[in-house]
Amino acid sequence: MASRSAPDRAGLPGLISRSRLIAVACLVIAGAGVTTSPVSAQSCQALWVERNSYYKEAGYCFKTSRAIGYFGNRGCSYDYEGDVPLSVNIRDRIAEIKAMERRFGCN
Repeated sequence: MASRSAPDRAGLPGLISRSRLIAVACLVIAGAGVTTSPVSAQSCQALWVERNSYYKEAGYCFKTSRAIGYFGNRGCSYDYEGDVPLSVNIRDRIAEIKAMERRFGCN
């Protein structure tokens, strides 16, 4: 019987999560000047997922129904974004994502 990889992994070196791989692919497409509505919507979703994945992985307790519905709050520990223990690199990446979301007009 063939072994199966974890469903949320793309099977790449470094075990890049599928959602992060999709986010990067959407950003490459968006950066290439392809800005049709469906791509923009997909880019916004990918950015939102990537940004909030960092918070989920660090134990943030989401407040919005969208985030709770997508990520859940099981195992969360931090009620305030500022209390979430994130590295400087991750905080910088989140700032980049927020800037892209503003540029794309994401909600």
